[in-house]
Amino acid sequence: MIKQPGHYISTVIFILLTSLISTFAQSSPPKSKGVISGFVIETRHQKPVEYANVVLYSQKSKEQITGTITDENGYFRLSGLRFGMYLLEIKFIGFDAFSIDSILIRPNKSEINLGRIEITPDVLAMGSVEVLGEKPIIEFKIDKKIINVSKQFTALSGTAVDVLENVPSVSVDIEGNVSLRGSGSFNLLIDGRPSILDPNDALQAIPASTIENIEIVTNPSARFDPDGVAGIINIITKKNKLQGASGIGNLNAGLYGQYGGDFLLNFRKNRYNFYIAANVNHRKMPGKMQFNTETYLGDTTSFLNSAGESEWGGTSKGIRGGVDINLSTADLLSFSFRYGSRSRGRSSEMDYKKWTEPGDSTYHYTSINSSDRCGKFYSLKLDYRHDFEKEGHELNSQINLGKRDMEEDSRNELLDVDSQINSGQRSTEAGPGMQLRFKLDYVLPVNKDDRIEAGYQLRYSLSEDENSMFKWKPDSGDYVFQSDFSHSTDYTRNIQSTYLIYAGQLGAFGYQGGLRGEYTYRFIELAGKDSTFSIDRWDVYPTFHTSYQFGGGQQLMASYTRRIHRARGWHLEPFLSWMDAYNVRKGNPDLKPQFIDSYEAGYQKTFGRSLLSLEAYYRVTHNKVERVKSIYDRDIILHTTDNVGEDYALGTELMLTLFPFKWWNLNLMGNLFDYRVEGELNNVSFDQQSFNWSARINNTFKIGKSTRIQLSAMYHSPSVSAQGSREGYFFTNAAIRQDFRNRKLSATLQLRDILGTAVHEFTSEGPGFYSYNKFSRQPRMLSFTLTYNFNNYKIERDQKLDENGMEFDDEGGGEFE
Repeated sequence: MIKQPGHYISTVIFILLTSLISTFAQSSPPKSKGVISGFVIETRHQKPVEYANVVLYSQKSKEQITGTITDENGYFRLSGLRFGMYLLEIKFIGFDAFSIDSILIRPNKSEINLGRIEITPDVLAMGSVEVLGEKPIIEFKIDKKIINVSKQFTALSGTAVDVLENVPSVSVDIEGNVSLRGSGSFNLLIDGRPSILDPNDALQAIPASTIENIEIVTNPSARFDPDGVAGIINIITKKNKLQGASGIGNLNAGLYGQYGGDFLLNFRKNRYNFYIAANVNHRKMPGKMQFNTETYLGDTTSFLNSAGESEWGGTSKGIRGGVDINLSTADLLSFSFRYGSRSRGRSSEMDYKKWTEPGDSTYHYTSINSSDRCGKFYSLKLDYRHDFEKEGHELNSQINLGKRDMEEDSRNELLDVDSQINSGQRSTEAGPGMQLRFKLDYVLPVNKDDRIEAGYQLRYSLSEDENSMFKWKPDSGDYVFQSDFSHSTDYTRNIQSTYLIYAGQLGAFGYQGGLRGEYTYRFIELAGKDSTFSIDRWDVYPTFHTSYQFGGGQQLMASYTRRIHRARGWHLEPFLSWMDAYNVRKGNPDLKPQFIDSYEAGYQKTFGRSLLSLEAYYRVTHNKVERVKSIYDRDIILHTTDNVGEDYALGTELMLTLFPFKWWNLNLMGNLFDYRVEGELNNVSFDQQSFNWSARINNTFKIGKSTRIQLSAMYHSPSVSAQGSREGYFFTNAAIRQDFRNRKLSATLQLRDILGTAVHEFTSEGPGFYSYNKFSRQPRMLSFTLTYNFNNYKIERDQKLDENGMEFDDEGGGEFE
């Protein structure tokens, strides 16, 4: 039985130090430092170009190595480069992008002077300058989709959840809970590391304006954790990779008390990079709710109908920072931290009507409900990377420590017609949680195109939860502690894993096969009850990825992965806890983990600036876990979870990016899949099936050089579950962004749910009950965001006329990474 993490912490630190020492001992860094320099000149007027972006990539992996901007003489210098082959790219707004490949730095030629590099203005027939080289809203890679959040300005004042509403493969319900390809089980990473918070809580705490991009990985390789039915969502926050000091700040405000702000400051010089960022975000979402419930006992049917106003939302605050130190040309040490607090709550006032048939009495009363969850969290991360002399040969190690301390307070009160409390319940939950992770990853190139990857990972976590229940006593006018419904639970989990991957290339055919083995130990103890529940097991997760490059910008991909979904703590709590006067919840410590077999095939075709992407997928979930309802008592529903059987999803996703005109970018996204869930529930076999589809359309219109308008719409079709169904829903958003002062300042106005159609309806039924729920948010949510960049764009510009008498705006700037 594992109780304290001290032994593992000391072991991990020993492993980390040993790997660092052995790396330095076995491979001393190259003595020479490579340098690439040159001058960027504007072709037409033969003048230096200041503030042009100069970015250096690895020729083989296309990973960005470093970057800088040109000075007032157009000069740039990239130093501290290890030996290898590079690709240099130069971008400047209003000019064609320029690139040089196959730049070789070697011991006998470590300094490369590229001399004069001339870039050509892109003057279009319409007489204005078109900004080329802009990132598309969504990029498709062989193993992931990349959503460039800066292009999703309809969600700029919101959170990561608002961005994900417009992302293929993702859906979001009325309360902001995210699903990936129809499953709420996914693995959330922030800058490549897991969050100490629940994924949905973490996503709602990250302002959209602090996000650089979001990666969606539906079939990850064996190098990643196998957790999550549907794959990985990786949030990449903003950092600047250019030399010198720079920063960005955002302020936003909206209806119903919405406000927020964030900033990022970055300083990079030679071997060092420092950054610090902070944010605050407050959101309130008013709406309406309706619940209709029928319960059947004997020959009596009880009816309980309610309707009223609700409000949910909260406040999140955070600060993050870090430092990167290039110990040598081959060694990088990074330290980063994140600290934050968040509160999230929900309140409602519902009017109830209650009666029975047969019966001749009807009761009317009001229910006041409130729920608040708040607390603080932090995480510390230490990374070390060593690049061996051969390109692609590297060793990475990471240690990550996170802690949270959250509290929840829920209250439900029933008031009679005289506003006196007839009954009331209050429940609290409190407890800290700790998570420790260690990773060691090694990549060994076998030849020019093949490589071997291997690694080890430790995941260790502890948590304590104190659940207390209080009941209203009219005679004392206060809440009284209920020991029978109050419990203390301790959780311990230890997961250790190792993986091996071989990847190669045979002409146009690429392949990658991997195998991951995991040992899992989980121990749950119910304090004072002499009740324990444990898991002690080994599991294996194979993965396989292939790709084939055709001519003409065509690519075909296929993959298979095996994954797991482990139950969360509250799903396992083996005791009753009251949600309100008519709903009670109980966990199931005997839940089996879900195992998923996931198959995918994809085709991509580029034609000019346009892109067609088509993916087919088939997913089988074994030991399917669903929330299950049953009768606890008259008028009272018991909520629990159970392994109900298996589910199957067979579908296809389509994305088409078009440019009907140079001022119009059109993105069309669709997801069609057949869903079936079958098994046994309450000793009765069931088989539910539905054909589901969703569609998204996103339009971006460029008006002149400084104005952008974005219109988006989304529809989700009805779907089914083991005990019920969800109706379809549709909503539309719009935004307009105006840039000022040569893009140093921008203002964005957003309007969400323009038509007021974002209504969510659910129906469920089983032995002894029927329920119907309806939720709707306040439509036409208006918000305003102001963004300011400094030291990323040139302050003053020279206005010139070209040979044809057209005005040319000599814009420049740095791409914010």
